[in-house]
Amino acid sequence: MALTLTGCGSSSGDGSEVTLKLVAADYDVAGGESSKTYWAGLAREFESTNPGIKIDVQIESWTDVDRKVAEMVKAGKAPDIAQIGAYADYAAADKLYTAGELLSVPVQSNFLAPLVTAGKRKRVQYGLPFVASTRLLFFNKELFADAGIKKAPETWEQLADAAKKLKSKTDAKYPFALPLGPEEAQAETMMWLLSGGAGYTDPVGSYAIDSPSNVSTFNWLRDELVGKGLTGPVSPSKLNRKEAFAAFTRGEVGMLNGHPSLMQAAQKAGVEVGKVALPGRAGRSKATMGVADWIMGFKETGHRAEIGKFLDFVFDDKNVLDFAGQNNLLPATISASEAMEVDPERQELKEFLEELPGSVLPPVGKTSWASVSENIKGNIGKAVEEDGDPKVVLERIGRQATAAENAE
Repeated sequence: MALTLTGCGSSSGDGSEVTLKLVAADYDVAGGESSKTYWAGLAREFESTNPGIKIDVQIESWTDVDRKVAEMVKAGKAPDIAQIGAYADYAAADKLYTAGELLSVPVQSNFLAPLVTAGKRKRVQYGLPFVASTRLLFFNKELFADAGIKKAPETWEQLADAAKKLKSKTDAKYPFALPLGPEEAQAETMMWLLSGGAGYTDPVGSYAIDSPSNVSTFNWLRDELVGKGLTGPVSPSKLNRKEAFAAFTRGEVGMLNGHPSLMQAAQKAGVEVGKVALPGRAGRSKATMGVADWIMGFKETGHRAEIGKFLDFVFDDKNVLDFAGQNNLLPATISASEAMEVDPERQELKEFLEELPGSVLPPVGKTSWASVSENIKGNIGKAVEEDGDPKVVLERIGRQATAAENAE
């Protein structure tokens, strides 16, 4: 999709018109045209009130978009604006404008606090959160009723007890689905580390993957869920999120950690979904994992003022709500979140909205996070295997993380 304009941040010979190149990800999982239609409409509306600026839009699949932008940057043809999955490498290479260089004060101050923190590299914000999501504990209401479970679990002990009842009293294949396979194990891991009271980093932001609290969390998972046969027929180290979510929509899963798009898919499949905050060691988890996708402005063409003007427009409440709403995602701004929370048509997202302001995001501001995340994906599942040793596995991952962080 391109609006028939060429060049990366080109301008007319007399300098009267600037064309901004925008590369954005396609969020339409059904293969439709919703993302293309959204950006095309947004560009037309912006151009109508900003006659000196044109927007050249290029939409790429999530499979390709990060690679395409990386190739453009390497070739010296960086887009003016990219809406992709990560920003840290470009910020570290001094290729991005800071948030303060691009946005007006009201727009910059309107982002939710956890997303601002995650958008910073070395205390300076480069990544602008585009849309967000968070996680809740999902449960199958019909299976809960069949098992005689009257209340959703709020503690790990209650979760394990519910899983035992689901195993003994229902035909649920997965009493609790624990996807620690290589697809997205870093996300499932982070949810459990947070619910155990810690996380990937310590209070000053350094990796602390093998902290005593994290080791204790994985000991509990190995001994109380996996070791007691409560996680289903597939080893967690081989179970991917996509497969776990698909099993939930088939009615085969009693409980799992899920996000808004799973809720929508399950409802379409006729599964009645319950959802609550993630259980913690002795009560509901103090924080859940947040996720954000990012939009950023590249310095290469020098169009700082024009990029900033367009991004101010992108973050107008109406535009934020239109995109988040059509994709069943959460707004990244305070004002749009407040508007969505009282929208009667979006009440199914209310619990997610309530959790997002207190969420914790992965350490995406570290250039080391990509390699650390891959290491977690490939190895964390071993910690909960029958002969697995969480301390050994987490220490090995932790050593690699610290080395990668020191090399930044």
